[in-house]
Amino acid sequence: MKKQSFIKGTMILLAAGIVNRLLGFIPRITLPRVIGAEGVGLYQMGYPFMIVVLTIITGGIPIAVAKLVAEADSEGNEARIRRIIAGSLTITVGLSLVFTALCIVGARWITSHLLTDARVYDTFISMSPILSIVAVSSVFRGYFQGRQNMIPSAVSQVVETVVRIVAMLAISFLLLPYGIEKAAAGAMIGVVIGELGGMAVLLYHHKRNPVRKRLAGIASEAKRVQTRLSAEIKRILTISIPVTGSRLVGSTSYLLESIMIAQSLAIAGIATGAATAQYGMLQGMVIPILLLPGALTYSLSVSLIPSLSEAAAKNDHVTIHKRLHQSLRLALVTGAPFVVLMYMLAEPICYFMYGNVEAAKMLKLMAPVALFIYFQGPLQATLQALDRPGTALTNTFIGAAVKLLLIVWLASKPEWGILGAIVAINANIVLVTMLHWNSVAKHVKFRMDGIHFLKTGFGMVIMGATCHIVMYMAWTNQALMKFFASCAAGAAVYGAIIVLLGMVNKDDIRRVPGLGRFFKR
Repeated sequence: MKKQSFIKGTMILLAAGIVNRLLGFIPRITLPRVIGAEGVGLYQMGYPFMIVVLTIITGGIPIAVAKLVAEADSEGNEARIRRIIAGSLTITVGLSLVFTALCIVGARWITSHLLTDARVYDTFISMSPILSIVAVSSVFRGYFQGRQNMIPSAVSQVVETVVRIVAMLAISFLLLPYGIEKAAAGAMIGVVIGELGGMAVLLYHHKRNPVRKRLAGIASEAKRVQTRLSAEIKRILTISIPVTGSRLVGSTSYLLESIMIAQSLAIAGIATGAATAQYGMLQGMVIPILLLPGALTYSLSVSLIPSLSEAAAKNDHVTIHKRLHQSLRLALVTGAPFVVLMYMLAEPICYFMYGNVEAAKMLKLMAPVALFIYFQGPLQATLQALDRPGTALTNTFIGAAVKLLLIVWLASKPEWGILGAIVAINANIVLVTMLHWNSVAKHVKFRMDGIHFLKTGFGMVIMGATCHIVMYMAWTNQALMKFFASCAAGAAVYGAIIVLLGMVNKDDIRRVPGLGRFFKR
């Protein structure tokens, strides 16, 4: 199996992530126009509960598999890799079957009492099959990442996104005449079909890979080496349980967030339908825009775990510092221009994407903290790769507690409403990121030169001024043309400043697949 370097692997995942995010905006833009903000709210309200269950089933498994496979691969121990996969599938598939049955049996009570809107029932039932599909996919994603072969994961992401878009839009449109709750359920069925497509790609790559011949004997080998398999399962659980705990805190706080926002808005005197619509705007419109640049930080996080695990196993602190610096500098330089665009052009972005300018106020409030989101992924991945998942768990728990307290305090006040929930979410993002940064800095004695932040900040200020002038200067009456021109001019100015100030150089570009060969010539 062909490995990729850290940068090349990151870029492969980044390319897939960008394609996914861009394609993902097709349903984000069209779905609200088909089923409305209230329908999007119903579609989104079931997610938090399902994410909690998925976290219990697979939360730390991909990281554990990637870490252990990377270690075994560096030793050339193929027998151990077979045991890792066998043990992981035993855990995830077994748990998924149990929780699928529990969700189906308890769906009526969950949607009526926990999610506060009984109309979510159809959507909740429709998403239940996702549990078993993700259980299998998570193991094979971790396996390929541990082998430092990011191509199967990248291809599966793109296929999953394309299939999901087509299926969810088609099915929701067909079910719309039966009511928005049926249409929302149809959109969720499309998500399930997309997950099936992504899993099929992973299984195909596994089947055609020469390694499959070595993996074909998993069942028979498991019987012969039951003791070793049990020991490997124990190692998987040792790594995955703290990671799962950390993610479970985050996903549980997300579930409680959705419940508390609904309850707090009701206390503030906002009707159920209006509260569902506001929640739909926040989670279905604003958050996806904020997470668009997260394609890079997700790619960095996935690539960091096997790379740092291998470096830590060799006690190679130079490589650990180098990878950390590369990751955080990339997150800073690439995330900053998106922050400027989201803040300066919030109204046209929400208008042209969703035909809804009400969401612009939410986007403008959240844009300044977006950089903290982009740092958070690589920092958390670093803590997990360096065997500090407990630290990540503690940091996440502190942030979640602060967020939930602020939601109850602010969102229940009529003068704050949904804006109070946004302030609470912002506080959580900033606090957790700063705690992660402090933990990493202490553990590996890492620091980042402040001049990087000053240079990037200067570029952001000049870019913001450029965007504002181009957008609001009276040079044409075509609003869409002014919007694209503003984005392009701002990006060009920012890029020029960043290159002139040395934040990006030829060595960075040479590492990019494709561009690197051009610069070498």
